[in-house]
Amino acid sequence: MTAKRTGGRILVDNLVAQGCDRIFHVPGESFLAVLDALHDVPQIDVVTCRQEGGVGFMACADGAMTQRPGVAFVTRGPGATNASIGVHVAMQDSQPMILFIGDVDRGMRDREGFQEVDFPAFFGPIAKWATRIEDARRIPEYVARAFAVATSGRPGPVVIALPEDMLCDMVEAVDRPELAPPLQVPGAYDLDQLYEMLGAAQRPIAIIGGAGWDAETGEDFLRFAERIALPVAGAFRRQDAIPNSSPVWAGNLGYGPNPKLVQRIKDADLLLVVGARLGEATTDGYTLITPEHPGQTLVHVHPDPNELNRVYLADLPICARPFEFAVALAAEDEVELPSFDAAQAHAEWIEWSTPKPREGVALDLGQCVAAMRTSMPADTIICNGAGNFSSWWHRYWPYAAHPSQLAPTAGAMGYGVPAAVAAAIRFPDRAVVALAGDGDFMMNGQELATAVQHDASLIVLLIDNGTYGTIRMHQEREYPARLSGTALKNPDFAALARAYGGWAETVERTEEFAPALARALEQPGLRLLHLKTDIEFITPGLTVTGLRSK
Repeated sequence: MTAKRTGGRILVDNLVAQGCDRIFHVPGESFLAVLDALHDVPQIDVVTCRQEGGVGFMACADGAMTQRPGVAFVTRGPGATNASIGVHVAMQDSQPMILFIGDVDRGMRDREGFQEVDFPAFFGPIAKWATRIEDARRIPEYVARAFAVATSGRPGPVVIALPEDMLCDMVEAVDRPELAPPLQVPGAYDLDQLYEMLGAAQRPIAIIGGAGWDAETGEDFLRFAERIALPVAGAFRRQDAIPNSSPVWAGNLGYGPNPKLVQRIKDADLLLVVGARLGEATTDGYTLITPEHPGQTLVHVHPDPNELNRVYLADLPICARPFEFAVALAAEDEVELPSFDAAQAHAEWIEWSTPKPREGVALDLGQCVAAMRTSMPADTIICNGAGNFSSWWHRYWPYAAHPSQLAPTAGAMGYGVPAAVAAAIRFPDRAVVALAGDGDFMMNGQELATAVQHDASLIVLLIDNGTYGTIRMHQEREYPARLSGTALKNPDFAALARAYGGWAETVERTEEFAPALARALEQPGLRLLHLKTDIEFITPGLTVTGLRSK
């Protein structure tokens, strides 16, 4: 017979049993029993954050880096609704995450008690599974299932409500061990069909990254692609699927892609899509590749059978995890296949991704990226939220192997700083950079305090053009010169960073950036460079004047 434990202690013990080594939280009275149990469990690092949106983003980013569920704890009502943005990003980005929510007592439910929300109903549409634990004896079952659901098939978020009184119950429970996700191996027939299609193709291209992709997957897929010189493009914000230095790397899809890569996709007779859902951003609103893709053969590899043929008609749908698929490809090194034209595609990417000085620009962000390329490690982890500011790094930064890019495909603002904090804690020996626009930063800039509290070492590049830049871009396109509701009055961001306990400088000219970055690299801990830019130069390829004239 097992000893009785509180529900809170059973929960913590089963998090340990499932391999959890870190949680992100904002404390709440509704899960004090969990915090009490964590006091005696050094195996779990407790990261205390300043707002639940930051909690959700940190857990989502941690899951993206490890391919194990990032774990978050928040309180009911306001805490849970604040954290919902992280759940939405985890779902659309196919990242494993578990959000635990302290809930009202079981006997108070359905009275609209203090901060009461029906969490399974609230989170059901944006999570893989949303549930509530009613019996403390079943905590091991629910926790093990949560880890399995979050990592199996298409990874994603699980939400579990924890009634406060249930966490205080003293019961007996049998802990469950950690289990590996089930294998999803491509069949021999699928591989034979793929090789036959590749053998008949003249202009194939691969589009990779997404559900369950990790460094090992990238290594095996790269071995196959380099053997046959297959051009490889990254899906939107999946640029770290393979090292961009590889001779088969053709660039990235999404917003503002290389026109030569776009034409290469249009001209392709075979599309090998591995892990990606072929969402709106990757396909330019389902127009670059249409759901029926006439004249093109589509091989779609994805771990979720519900995703295959959901939007895109697949000539060869393969239900497999990218890892097992890549392993199978790498193992078939004696299969005779033609060699393709990756060299030209890679040369086109190099030309496109090389920053060239721009005339009439006080602070040229392209040259800032160029300075970073010469002074920062190749495996620097670049983290960003949403905004046109990110396009400079998407175009000009050569990403290393996974994980080196943390960026929400869901387009959520405020992601970059929390993600960078999570990355700096997870990989303390690697350089970490948070990219944030002025509007983007103010949504979760308070997590600089979390960085300082937990001795996280990161650099924040805060790009300040005094406006919500992406919305201003659309505004200028649709309603030229009719500025309304997008201008921002900003604080002194460098002074703000110093107030948090970091080091900071303000940069207003291109020639000031490299020396300021060098000084930042000499400093420990939190560092921020406040980059004041001109709204006129809104992206690498667009100006406000040019938008107005269209």
